[in-house]
Amino acid sequence: MITAADAILAISYSGETNELLTIVPTLKREGATLIAMTGNPASSLARYADVHINCHVNREACPLNLAPTTSTTMTLALGDALAVACLSAKGFTKEDFARSHPGGALGRRLLIHVQDIMRTGNDIPSVLQSVTVLDAVREITKKHIGMTSVVDDCNRVVGIFTEGDLRRLIERVGDIRHVIIGDVMNKNTKDNCSRRISRSCRQID
Repeated sequence: MITAADAILAISYSGETNELLTIVPTLKREGATLIAMTGNPASSLARYADVHINCHVNREACPLNLAPTTSTTMTLALGDALAVACLSAKGFTKEDFARSHPGGALGRRLLIHVQDIMRTGNDIPSVLQSVTVLDAVREITKKHIGMTSVVDDCNRVVGIFTEGDLRRLIERVGDIRHVIIGDVMNKNTKDNCSRRISRSCRQID
């Protein structure tokens, strides 16, 4: 439904496209603002328009100067510029974009929180700091995520141990059968609020 509150962007390089010219009188009667993007300021569409954006080019890239090539690139660039200008004028944010495009990559980056993808309960690999490295390796293998948390007797996380830590430990000491995980775990860990955007966690050093 077209109303006086709407703005219509009509694109025609010649400015004489019949399909557009047919509906223009109706748009004008409804009071909509007509923005025309053409390559001819003297065209019918340009003269009907409240605002005209000139996308004229001197020559097409086509060697016959027939197929729309340069003109289509010009129209695309001006359309992008217009969209960005409207975005800035309306104060459109990344969050607004994500809400209107939730299925896209940007939507996923901005709308998925840590709690949406994190493991909880028994799915979290966890070992006591008093067990051996071999016990930790068994837990890593069982839970399939390449690391385990290390907890104290009160089940508080005191460190983590990853497959990378394991490789470095084997290179350093060789025999790991009797090494206690609490002695070699990584204590320099960072935790995150489950309500944080998941993408922000990837950026933590």
